Amino acid sequence: MELITQTQGTILLEDLIYTWLEAFIIDRKARGVAKGTLRFYKQKLKLFYDYYDAQLVSTIDQITPGVIRQFLLYLEETDHNPGGRHAAYRALRAFLNWYEDEVEPDNWRNPIHKVKPPRVPVEILDPIPIVDIDKMRATCEKGTLLGERDTAILLCLLDTGMRASELLGMDIVDTDLILGDILIRQGKGRSPALYISVREPGKQSGDTYGNARTLSKHSDSPENEIKRIRSYLS
Repeated sequence: MELITQTQGTILLEDLIYTWLEAFIIDRKARGVAKGTLRFYKQKLKLFYDYYDAQLVSTIDQITPGVIRQFLLYLEETDHNPGGRHAAYRALRAFLNWYEDEVEPDNWRNPIHKVKPPRVPVEILDPIPIVDIDKMRATCEKGTLLGERDTAILLCLLDTGMRASELLGMDIVDTDLILGDILIRQGKGRSPALYISVREPGKQSGDTYGNARTLSKHSDSPENEIKRIRSYLS
């Protein structure tokens, strides 16, 4: 069994927080979580690891409720907003709960059970002003393939509220421009498929772009089209 020597003495490598963080990420990959979820865990748990590493907290049994609260205060002091602090708490909670189930350690109590999550104030977001939408539509050049495409994208996002990743995951067979229905095959967190509707201007715009693309001799390949749309949405 590998050992590592630190200022506090010799400890088992398998007891290190980093070792179990890697094991947690491997477990999430094996479970097939979405890429966005995996990226979320990596980003938030890195905050956790970097903080504890600086505090010379290197093993699981050194993580106490007080240490977790200090971490949350550190995030507040370093200008992380309430939503960001809550996200870090959720990632840490998922990791510690997984460790508890995975290892079933003797004489160890999960410290996260005694730490309440940070409060997140409910913020009512104002809708996008109509004048801003008109300005965005004005940048879409009418009568051109890309202009009609960009208008269709804008109105589709505006009507449905779908995520950019959901839009990029659409296929032609997922749309019914007569009824205005769009099938989202896989939403956030691999949620089940659902149908959403587009209003009449969006249907007309999608139909116009579809016809323009069919008639154009210079329409791009589907692969390049997706690259262009990704750039447009970034």
